[in-house]
Amino acid sequence: MAEVYEERRPYNAVSDFVDANVARGLAGKTAFIDLDGSLNYGELQTRSVRFAHALRQLDIRQGERVALLMHDTVDYPVAFWGTIRSGAIALPINTFLNVPQCAYILADSRATALVAAAPLARAIWPVIEKLPHLRGVILAGAIDDKTAFGGRDIQLLDDLIATGDTTPFAAATVSDEVAFWLYTSGSTGDPKGVKHVHSSLMATAKLFGQGVLGIRQDDVVHSAAKLFFAFGLGNAMTFPLSIGATAVLWPHRPSPDGVFEIMRRHHPTIFYGVPSLYTALLAHKDIGRGAGSDRLRICVSAGEALPAHIGERWREVVGVDVLDGIGSTELLQTFLSNRPGDIRYGSTGKPVPGYEARIVDDKGRDLPDEEIGELIVRGPSAGEGYWNQRWKSQRTFVGEWTYTGDKYRRDADGYYYYCGRTDDMFKVSGMWVSPFDVEAALTSHEAVLEAAVIGKQDADGLVKPKAFIVLKRGYVADETLLEKLKGHVKQHAGPWKFPRWIDVRTDLPHTATGKIQRFKLRDEDLAAGSSPLRFQLTSKSSR
Repeated sequence: MAEVYEERRPYNAVSDFVDANVARGLAGKTAFIDLDGSLNYGELQTRSVRFAHALRQLDIRQGERVALLMHDTVDYPVAFWGTIRSGAIALPINTFLNVPQCAYILADSRATALVAAAPLARAIWPVIEKLPHLRGVILAGAIDDKTAFGGRDIQLLDDLIATGDTTPFAAATVSDEVAFWLYTSGSTGDPKGVKHVHSSLMATAKLFGQGVLGIRQDDVVHSAAKLFFAFGLGNAMTFPLSIGATAVLWPHRPSPDGVFEIMRRHHPTIFYGVPSLYTALLAHKDIGRGAGSDRLRICVSAGEALPAHIGERWREVVGVDVLDGIGSTELLQTFLSNRPGDIRYGSTGKPVPGYEARIVDDKGRDLPDEEIGELIVRGPSAGEGYWNQRWKSQRTFVGEWTYTGDKYRRDADGYYYYCGRTDDMFKVSGMWVSPFDVEAALTSHEAVLEAAVIGKQDADGLVKPKAFIVLKRGYVADETLLEKLKGHVKQHAGPWKFPRWIDVRTDLPHTATGKIQRFKLRDEDLAAGSSPLRFQLTSKSSR
């Protein structure tokens, strides 16, 4: 693996992930499957070459940004790898964002081209027409009425690929050159554009995909997490392509029904999800051995910490362990993880070989075992920095170390335990409270589907936990239930950690990638003013 990490050298990532598979005889092997068909490795190479030529013919230059606002279909890898092949910078955009959020990213990145699914382009068309840097718009998928996209020169992805030049080439880039950007999910505020270099993709594929998961050429993978963010990009793009495996794509929002449909139809061997989806799957009527796939051998969770009781229940019901880990947009993929044969539910596992982790105080000094501090990580996939946010780059990317903003503790056996985001932690009676610990205790109760916890000042100005919960179907919030929940937290998390207020909701604010936005709950609570009520019922609805 040394060739992946050596300093600056001629290298374009498309050579490893696309061209190498064809060179070793896998041209006819299926690379991707979606709802409408499939794409083999030979077709992926040909179409990405044609798309790369098309970008150059549209005068999209090396280093310029090509935004991808696309559903997870076989067109996505063509556009992603074609962009990288051309020397331009691929910029996946979250398809679940609202119009102002999309507008922010397109304007902030100064994208010169946009490849978009027609329905998504139509929704943001008033914004597109106002972007001064955008020179080309390419529509993917079926187009009912091209005249609806007036005002700009519109190209169709199918036409560009059907008529494009097939002369093989890859732009003369280097390993340290930026290949793609990913914007952070916005769990703590406005998203930031993280710049990643060509060599980072294979680094994550070899260290985690191959080194920890042991992904094989005969694997069929499905990631509920989408290609537009770091977790999904590794799961369903770079990991399988690094070894010549097959990925099944789903264009719609992740849902239990969609997961079970894929499991029954394609029988994946590896499944990736986030904790809230595993919770929903366990509550579904169709859950059982293999979750619908008789070949399932590995499940992976990231995005937020997986509560121990969810992992243990999944193993009991499905018969397969869930490997919980943590990655970030800044580090591209997973750097701490449980691994096959070494699982401790409730923990995030140990550093992935090839990465180093430390827990430090606010002065950067290493802390001993069981002390809570900030997790910092060193590894080959760290981003180059944030686009046009110098101060934040300097605070996050400090020499070889990346400051994650996550509070962690490490036990004497070397396992790491998530305690919450730095901004989410608070002290009660002089002792740290991890929102995650309280949330895990609440969701371990049979009545609670989901929970979020913040610190709130009481009438005396002292900070105490406040919980926001969503109840499972069939449960109704009343004082008896809420008092039981408080006692449950005292028993399972600690007597000082129980929530003094419990706010029952029909849902909680999430980023489009599934992370709870606690900062929105804090802001809302501050705006409403401090209340000494023992509990609040904002909605008596339950599910």
